[in-house]
Amino acid sequence: MATITFYEKPGCINNTRQKRLLEAAGHRVNAHNLLLEPWTCDRLRPFFAGLPVPQWFNTTAPAITTGLVVPTQLDAEMALELMVLDPWLIRRPLLEVEGDCRVGFDPDAIDRWIGLTDAPPTPDLETCPRLTTLRRG
Repeated sequence: MATITFYEKPGCINNTRQKRLLEAAGHRVNAHNLLLEPWTCDRLRPFFAGLPVPQWFNTTAPAITTGLVVPTQLDAEMALELMVLDPWLIRRPLLEVEGDCRVGFDPDAIDRWIGLTDAPPTPDLETCPRLTTLRRG
């Protein structure tokens, strides 16, 4: 099984679920606070390889929801510079296994990559629910 460096937003319900799924599949998860990492453009770039720039972003980041940042209007260099300045913009989680970097949590893609056996189906594991969503009920 793999040892995964897992960059998360601590307290995010979905990041917690994602880590549990990885651990249930036998992986070792080393979690780090994505918001406190000393990111550089060069360090972030490998996580987004092959993806269009808009898919690099956390769509619930305040700068995006207010319209201050519009991912579809950015090139790769500007996107990375903005993420270094404001890590809330970075889509979560970031995962690294033996130098292979990925972004987001697509259970099928992760299963093909490192294995995610017996993972129960779960609702949207890609984004953290908003605080207002958590208070319903």
